[in-house]
Amino acid sequence: MNTTTATARTDWYPEQKLIVTQLSGDVDQADIEQWEQSLHQALAQVEDGGTFKILVNLWGFKAVDFPTHKKYREIIPLTLANYGWKVGYVDLFEEAAAMTFTTERGIRCTGAAHAHQDATKIEKYESLFGRDNERFFTDPKLAEEWILGL
Repeated sequence: MNTTTATARTDWYPEQKLIVTQLSGDVDQADIEQWEQSLHQALAQVEDGGTFKILVNLWGFKAVDFPTHKKYREIIPLTLANYGWKVGYVDLFEEAAAMTFTTERGIRCTGAAHAHQDATKIEKYESLFGRDNERFFTDPKLAEEWILGL
């Protein structure tokens, strides 16, 4: 079996007010939990009343099974909803109707870039949900350049 080592991490760059979260490789439930924990740890570093942008780098991500995929799928939309952000593609899922949007500790997300290798999905998301402060990319470097310029 050809497996790729998982990466599950998040970093906060206060100078750019940027969170970079990465999930890649062959990912299992433990990796998802580590990734989610790292995301919350990075968000805890944002000052009360502050703002942040986020780069969600899922390039190379592959869930090892469906439960893992389902678990990962909800983390970004639900987490960002706590910072006043509605991910563009969230309305594709019936769970979206029950979502609430708040600003935890007065912190707001002001922009998001998403990177993933599935060109068909990403091109669809970009055409349907791309906007001035949210874009979808197949190249993580282009996503990073764009979010840094936002």
